[in-house]
Amino acid sequence: GPGLPGWEASAPILAGEAPWEDAAFAPPAPAMLPATERRRTSPSVRLALAVAQEAVQASGLPAAELASVFASSNGDGSVIGAILGALQEPLVQISPTQFHNSVHNAAAGYWGIAAGCTRPSVSLGGHDRIFATGLLHAATQVAATRAPVLFCAYDAPLPAPLSGKRRTDIAFATAMVLAPDGEGPALALRFEAEAAAEEPAMDGALAALLPLNPVARALPLLAAIAARRGAAFAFPLTEDSRLAVAVAPA
Repeated sequence: GPGLPGWEASAPILAGEAPWEDAAFAPPAPAMLPATERRRTSPSVRLALAVAQEAVQASGLPAAELASVFASSNGDGSVIGAILGALQEPLVQISPTQFHNSVHNAAAGYWGIAAGCTRPSVSLGGHDRIFATGLLHAATQVAATRAPVLFCAYDAPLPAPLSGKRRTDIAFATAMVLAPDGEGPALALRFEAEAAAEEPAMDGALAALLPLNPVARALPLLAAIAARRGAAFAFPLTEDSRLAVAVAPA
C-alpha cells in the first residue's frame, strides 16, 4: 500500500521501528506470467499477484502445490467501469480481454497461470469485511484439509462514477500462507481462535489508512506480526458476529 511497498521494507514501519511516509505504490508487472498474459493484467491483478508471490516465496513452499483463497470487495473495478461505460455508447464495443478480466476470479486465474497451479482456488467478496471473510475461509480450509493455503486479500480504487457509490481511496493488498503446525518456516507467530474484546485499532500515522481501503483493516494484525508480539483482535464479520483471532510468538 502507500508507503508500504513490500514486507521486508514495511515490517520495520509496521513494528514502529521506522516512520511511515506516504508514497505512491505501483505494483510491478508480474514477471511470473508469460509476456502475452502479462500485458493483459490490470492494476488490480498486478496488486494481488505482487503480494501473493512475495508471501509464497517467503514461505518456501511450492507455489504450484498451494490451494488458494483470493478475497476482494471490489474485484476489478477499473475493468467493470470501462465495460459499463462502453454499454452506454451507441455502438457497444467490449474487448474480449476486458470481458475475461471482469470476472471476480480474474486474479486467481492469473495466479494459476503464473504459478502453474491447478489446485483448488476460491474467490470471495465481503464488502467492508472482506479481510475477515477471506481469513476465516482460508483458516477453515487449512483446519479441514491439514494442508497449506495461500490467502490473498486486495482492493484497488474504483473509477468514477462507481467511486461515488463505493469509496476506495487507496490500493492495498496483503497475502499470507497459512499452514498446519510444523509445516514450512513460520514467521514466529501462530493463529488461534480466541475471544477478543475489541475491534482492531491502530495508533500513529498508519491509522489514517484503515478507513481508506477495506483490506487495510488488516494493518493492526500485520503490525503484531511485524513486531512479533502477542495480540488479540475481533474483526467484524456481520452485524451480529465477529472473527476472533489471537496471534502469539510461536
